[in-house]
Amino acid sequence: MKALIQIGYGDFKNNLVIMDMPIPEISDDEVLVKVKYTSINPHDYKVIQGTFAKTEKLKFPALVGSDFSGIIVKVGRNVDNLVEGDAVFGTVDGAFAEYCKVKYQDVCLMDSSVDFETISSFSVVGMTTIQAFDRVGGINKGDKILIHAGSGGIGTFAIQYAKSKGAFVYTTTSTKNKDWVNALGADVVIDYKKESYLEACSELDIVFDTLGDSYTYDAFKIIKQGGKIISLLPVEINMKVAKELKIPKLIAFFLSLKTGKLKKLIRAMHANYEFIFMRPNQAQLKEILSLVQSQTIKPIIEKTFYFSDVISAFEHLARGRTKGKITIKIDNHE
Repeated sequence: MKALIQIGYGDFKNNLVIMDMPIPEISDDEVLVKVKYTSINPHDYKVIQGTFAKTEKLKFPALVGSDFSGIIVKVGRNVDNLVEGDAVFGTVDGAFAEYCKVKYQDVCLMDSSVDFETISSFSVVGMTTIQAFDRVGGINKGDKILIHAGSGGIGTFAIQYAKSKGAFVYTTTSTKNKDWVNALGADVVIDYKKESYLEACSELDIVFDTLGDSYTYDAFKIIKQGGKIISLLPVEINMKVAKELKIPKLIAFFLSLKTGKLKKLIRAMHANYEFIFMRPNQAQLKEILSLVQSQTIKPIIEKTFYFSDVISAFEHLARGRTKGKITIKIDNHE
């Protein structure tokens, strides 16, 4: 089979290569999936660039990608709720390949009400969003929520998800995307090229921080006392964050010695701050499927690339101007 392999950290052209590899052998608790579509997430390209090299170390050569949809072609002996020929979607380490082996708990059955391309764009962004809001106790009707980067993959899902829960949603985007993001349901769309979200937002219940760095610290300026902040990018490695990333305790201890600013802000605002690292969850995959089937969440796919042109797809997403998701059609001839 052909698979996309990462051979080092850095630019895409020099560190990604499509290679011929053996079809994976599955264990008793796994299924083998012939992949139809995958999609790229910002985390995927940042791993390649080396952004997370200190906290998510890779052994090269390494498989690439997470989202997938496809057809089961083989099932393990302990798998009794799935059969060959079932259409499924989910997440796995190494989705950018013609075949992938997946734990049966990490896939969800799909039917003809959704297509392979659409559903392949939802697994990571959907589970990340659901887990993020679940971590801070969910969304209450009327909650004032800021979702950064509203035109991106997570942003487009999160806006629709938060609105379905009855939230009042603020989001940030560029001038050209303002009307389009507003049409997704956002109540206040802030053009970050012309406006300051720090002036437009105040007394927020929740900030969904998808950007990290100074945006994390600044979130404390616009939440109410006792407000909630969920971050996808850690600005400081404390023991709680280290546990989430599964960093060895000794390394985590030394990294935690450099923390302090975040702890002071949390105390000052009596805030609930959470960093999350998405984990596969079959129940949430089923929830995502239901949201898509009911059209509560609508897919936003900007462009589809063939697998043979996957490096161009990564370059396109890394420019940071993508609306929604980029999908990859694995079989160029289907």
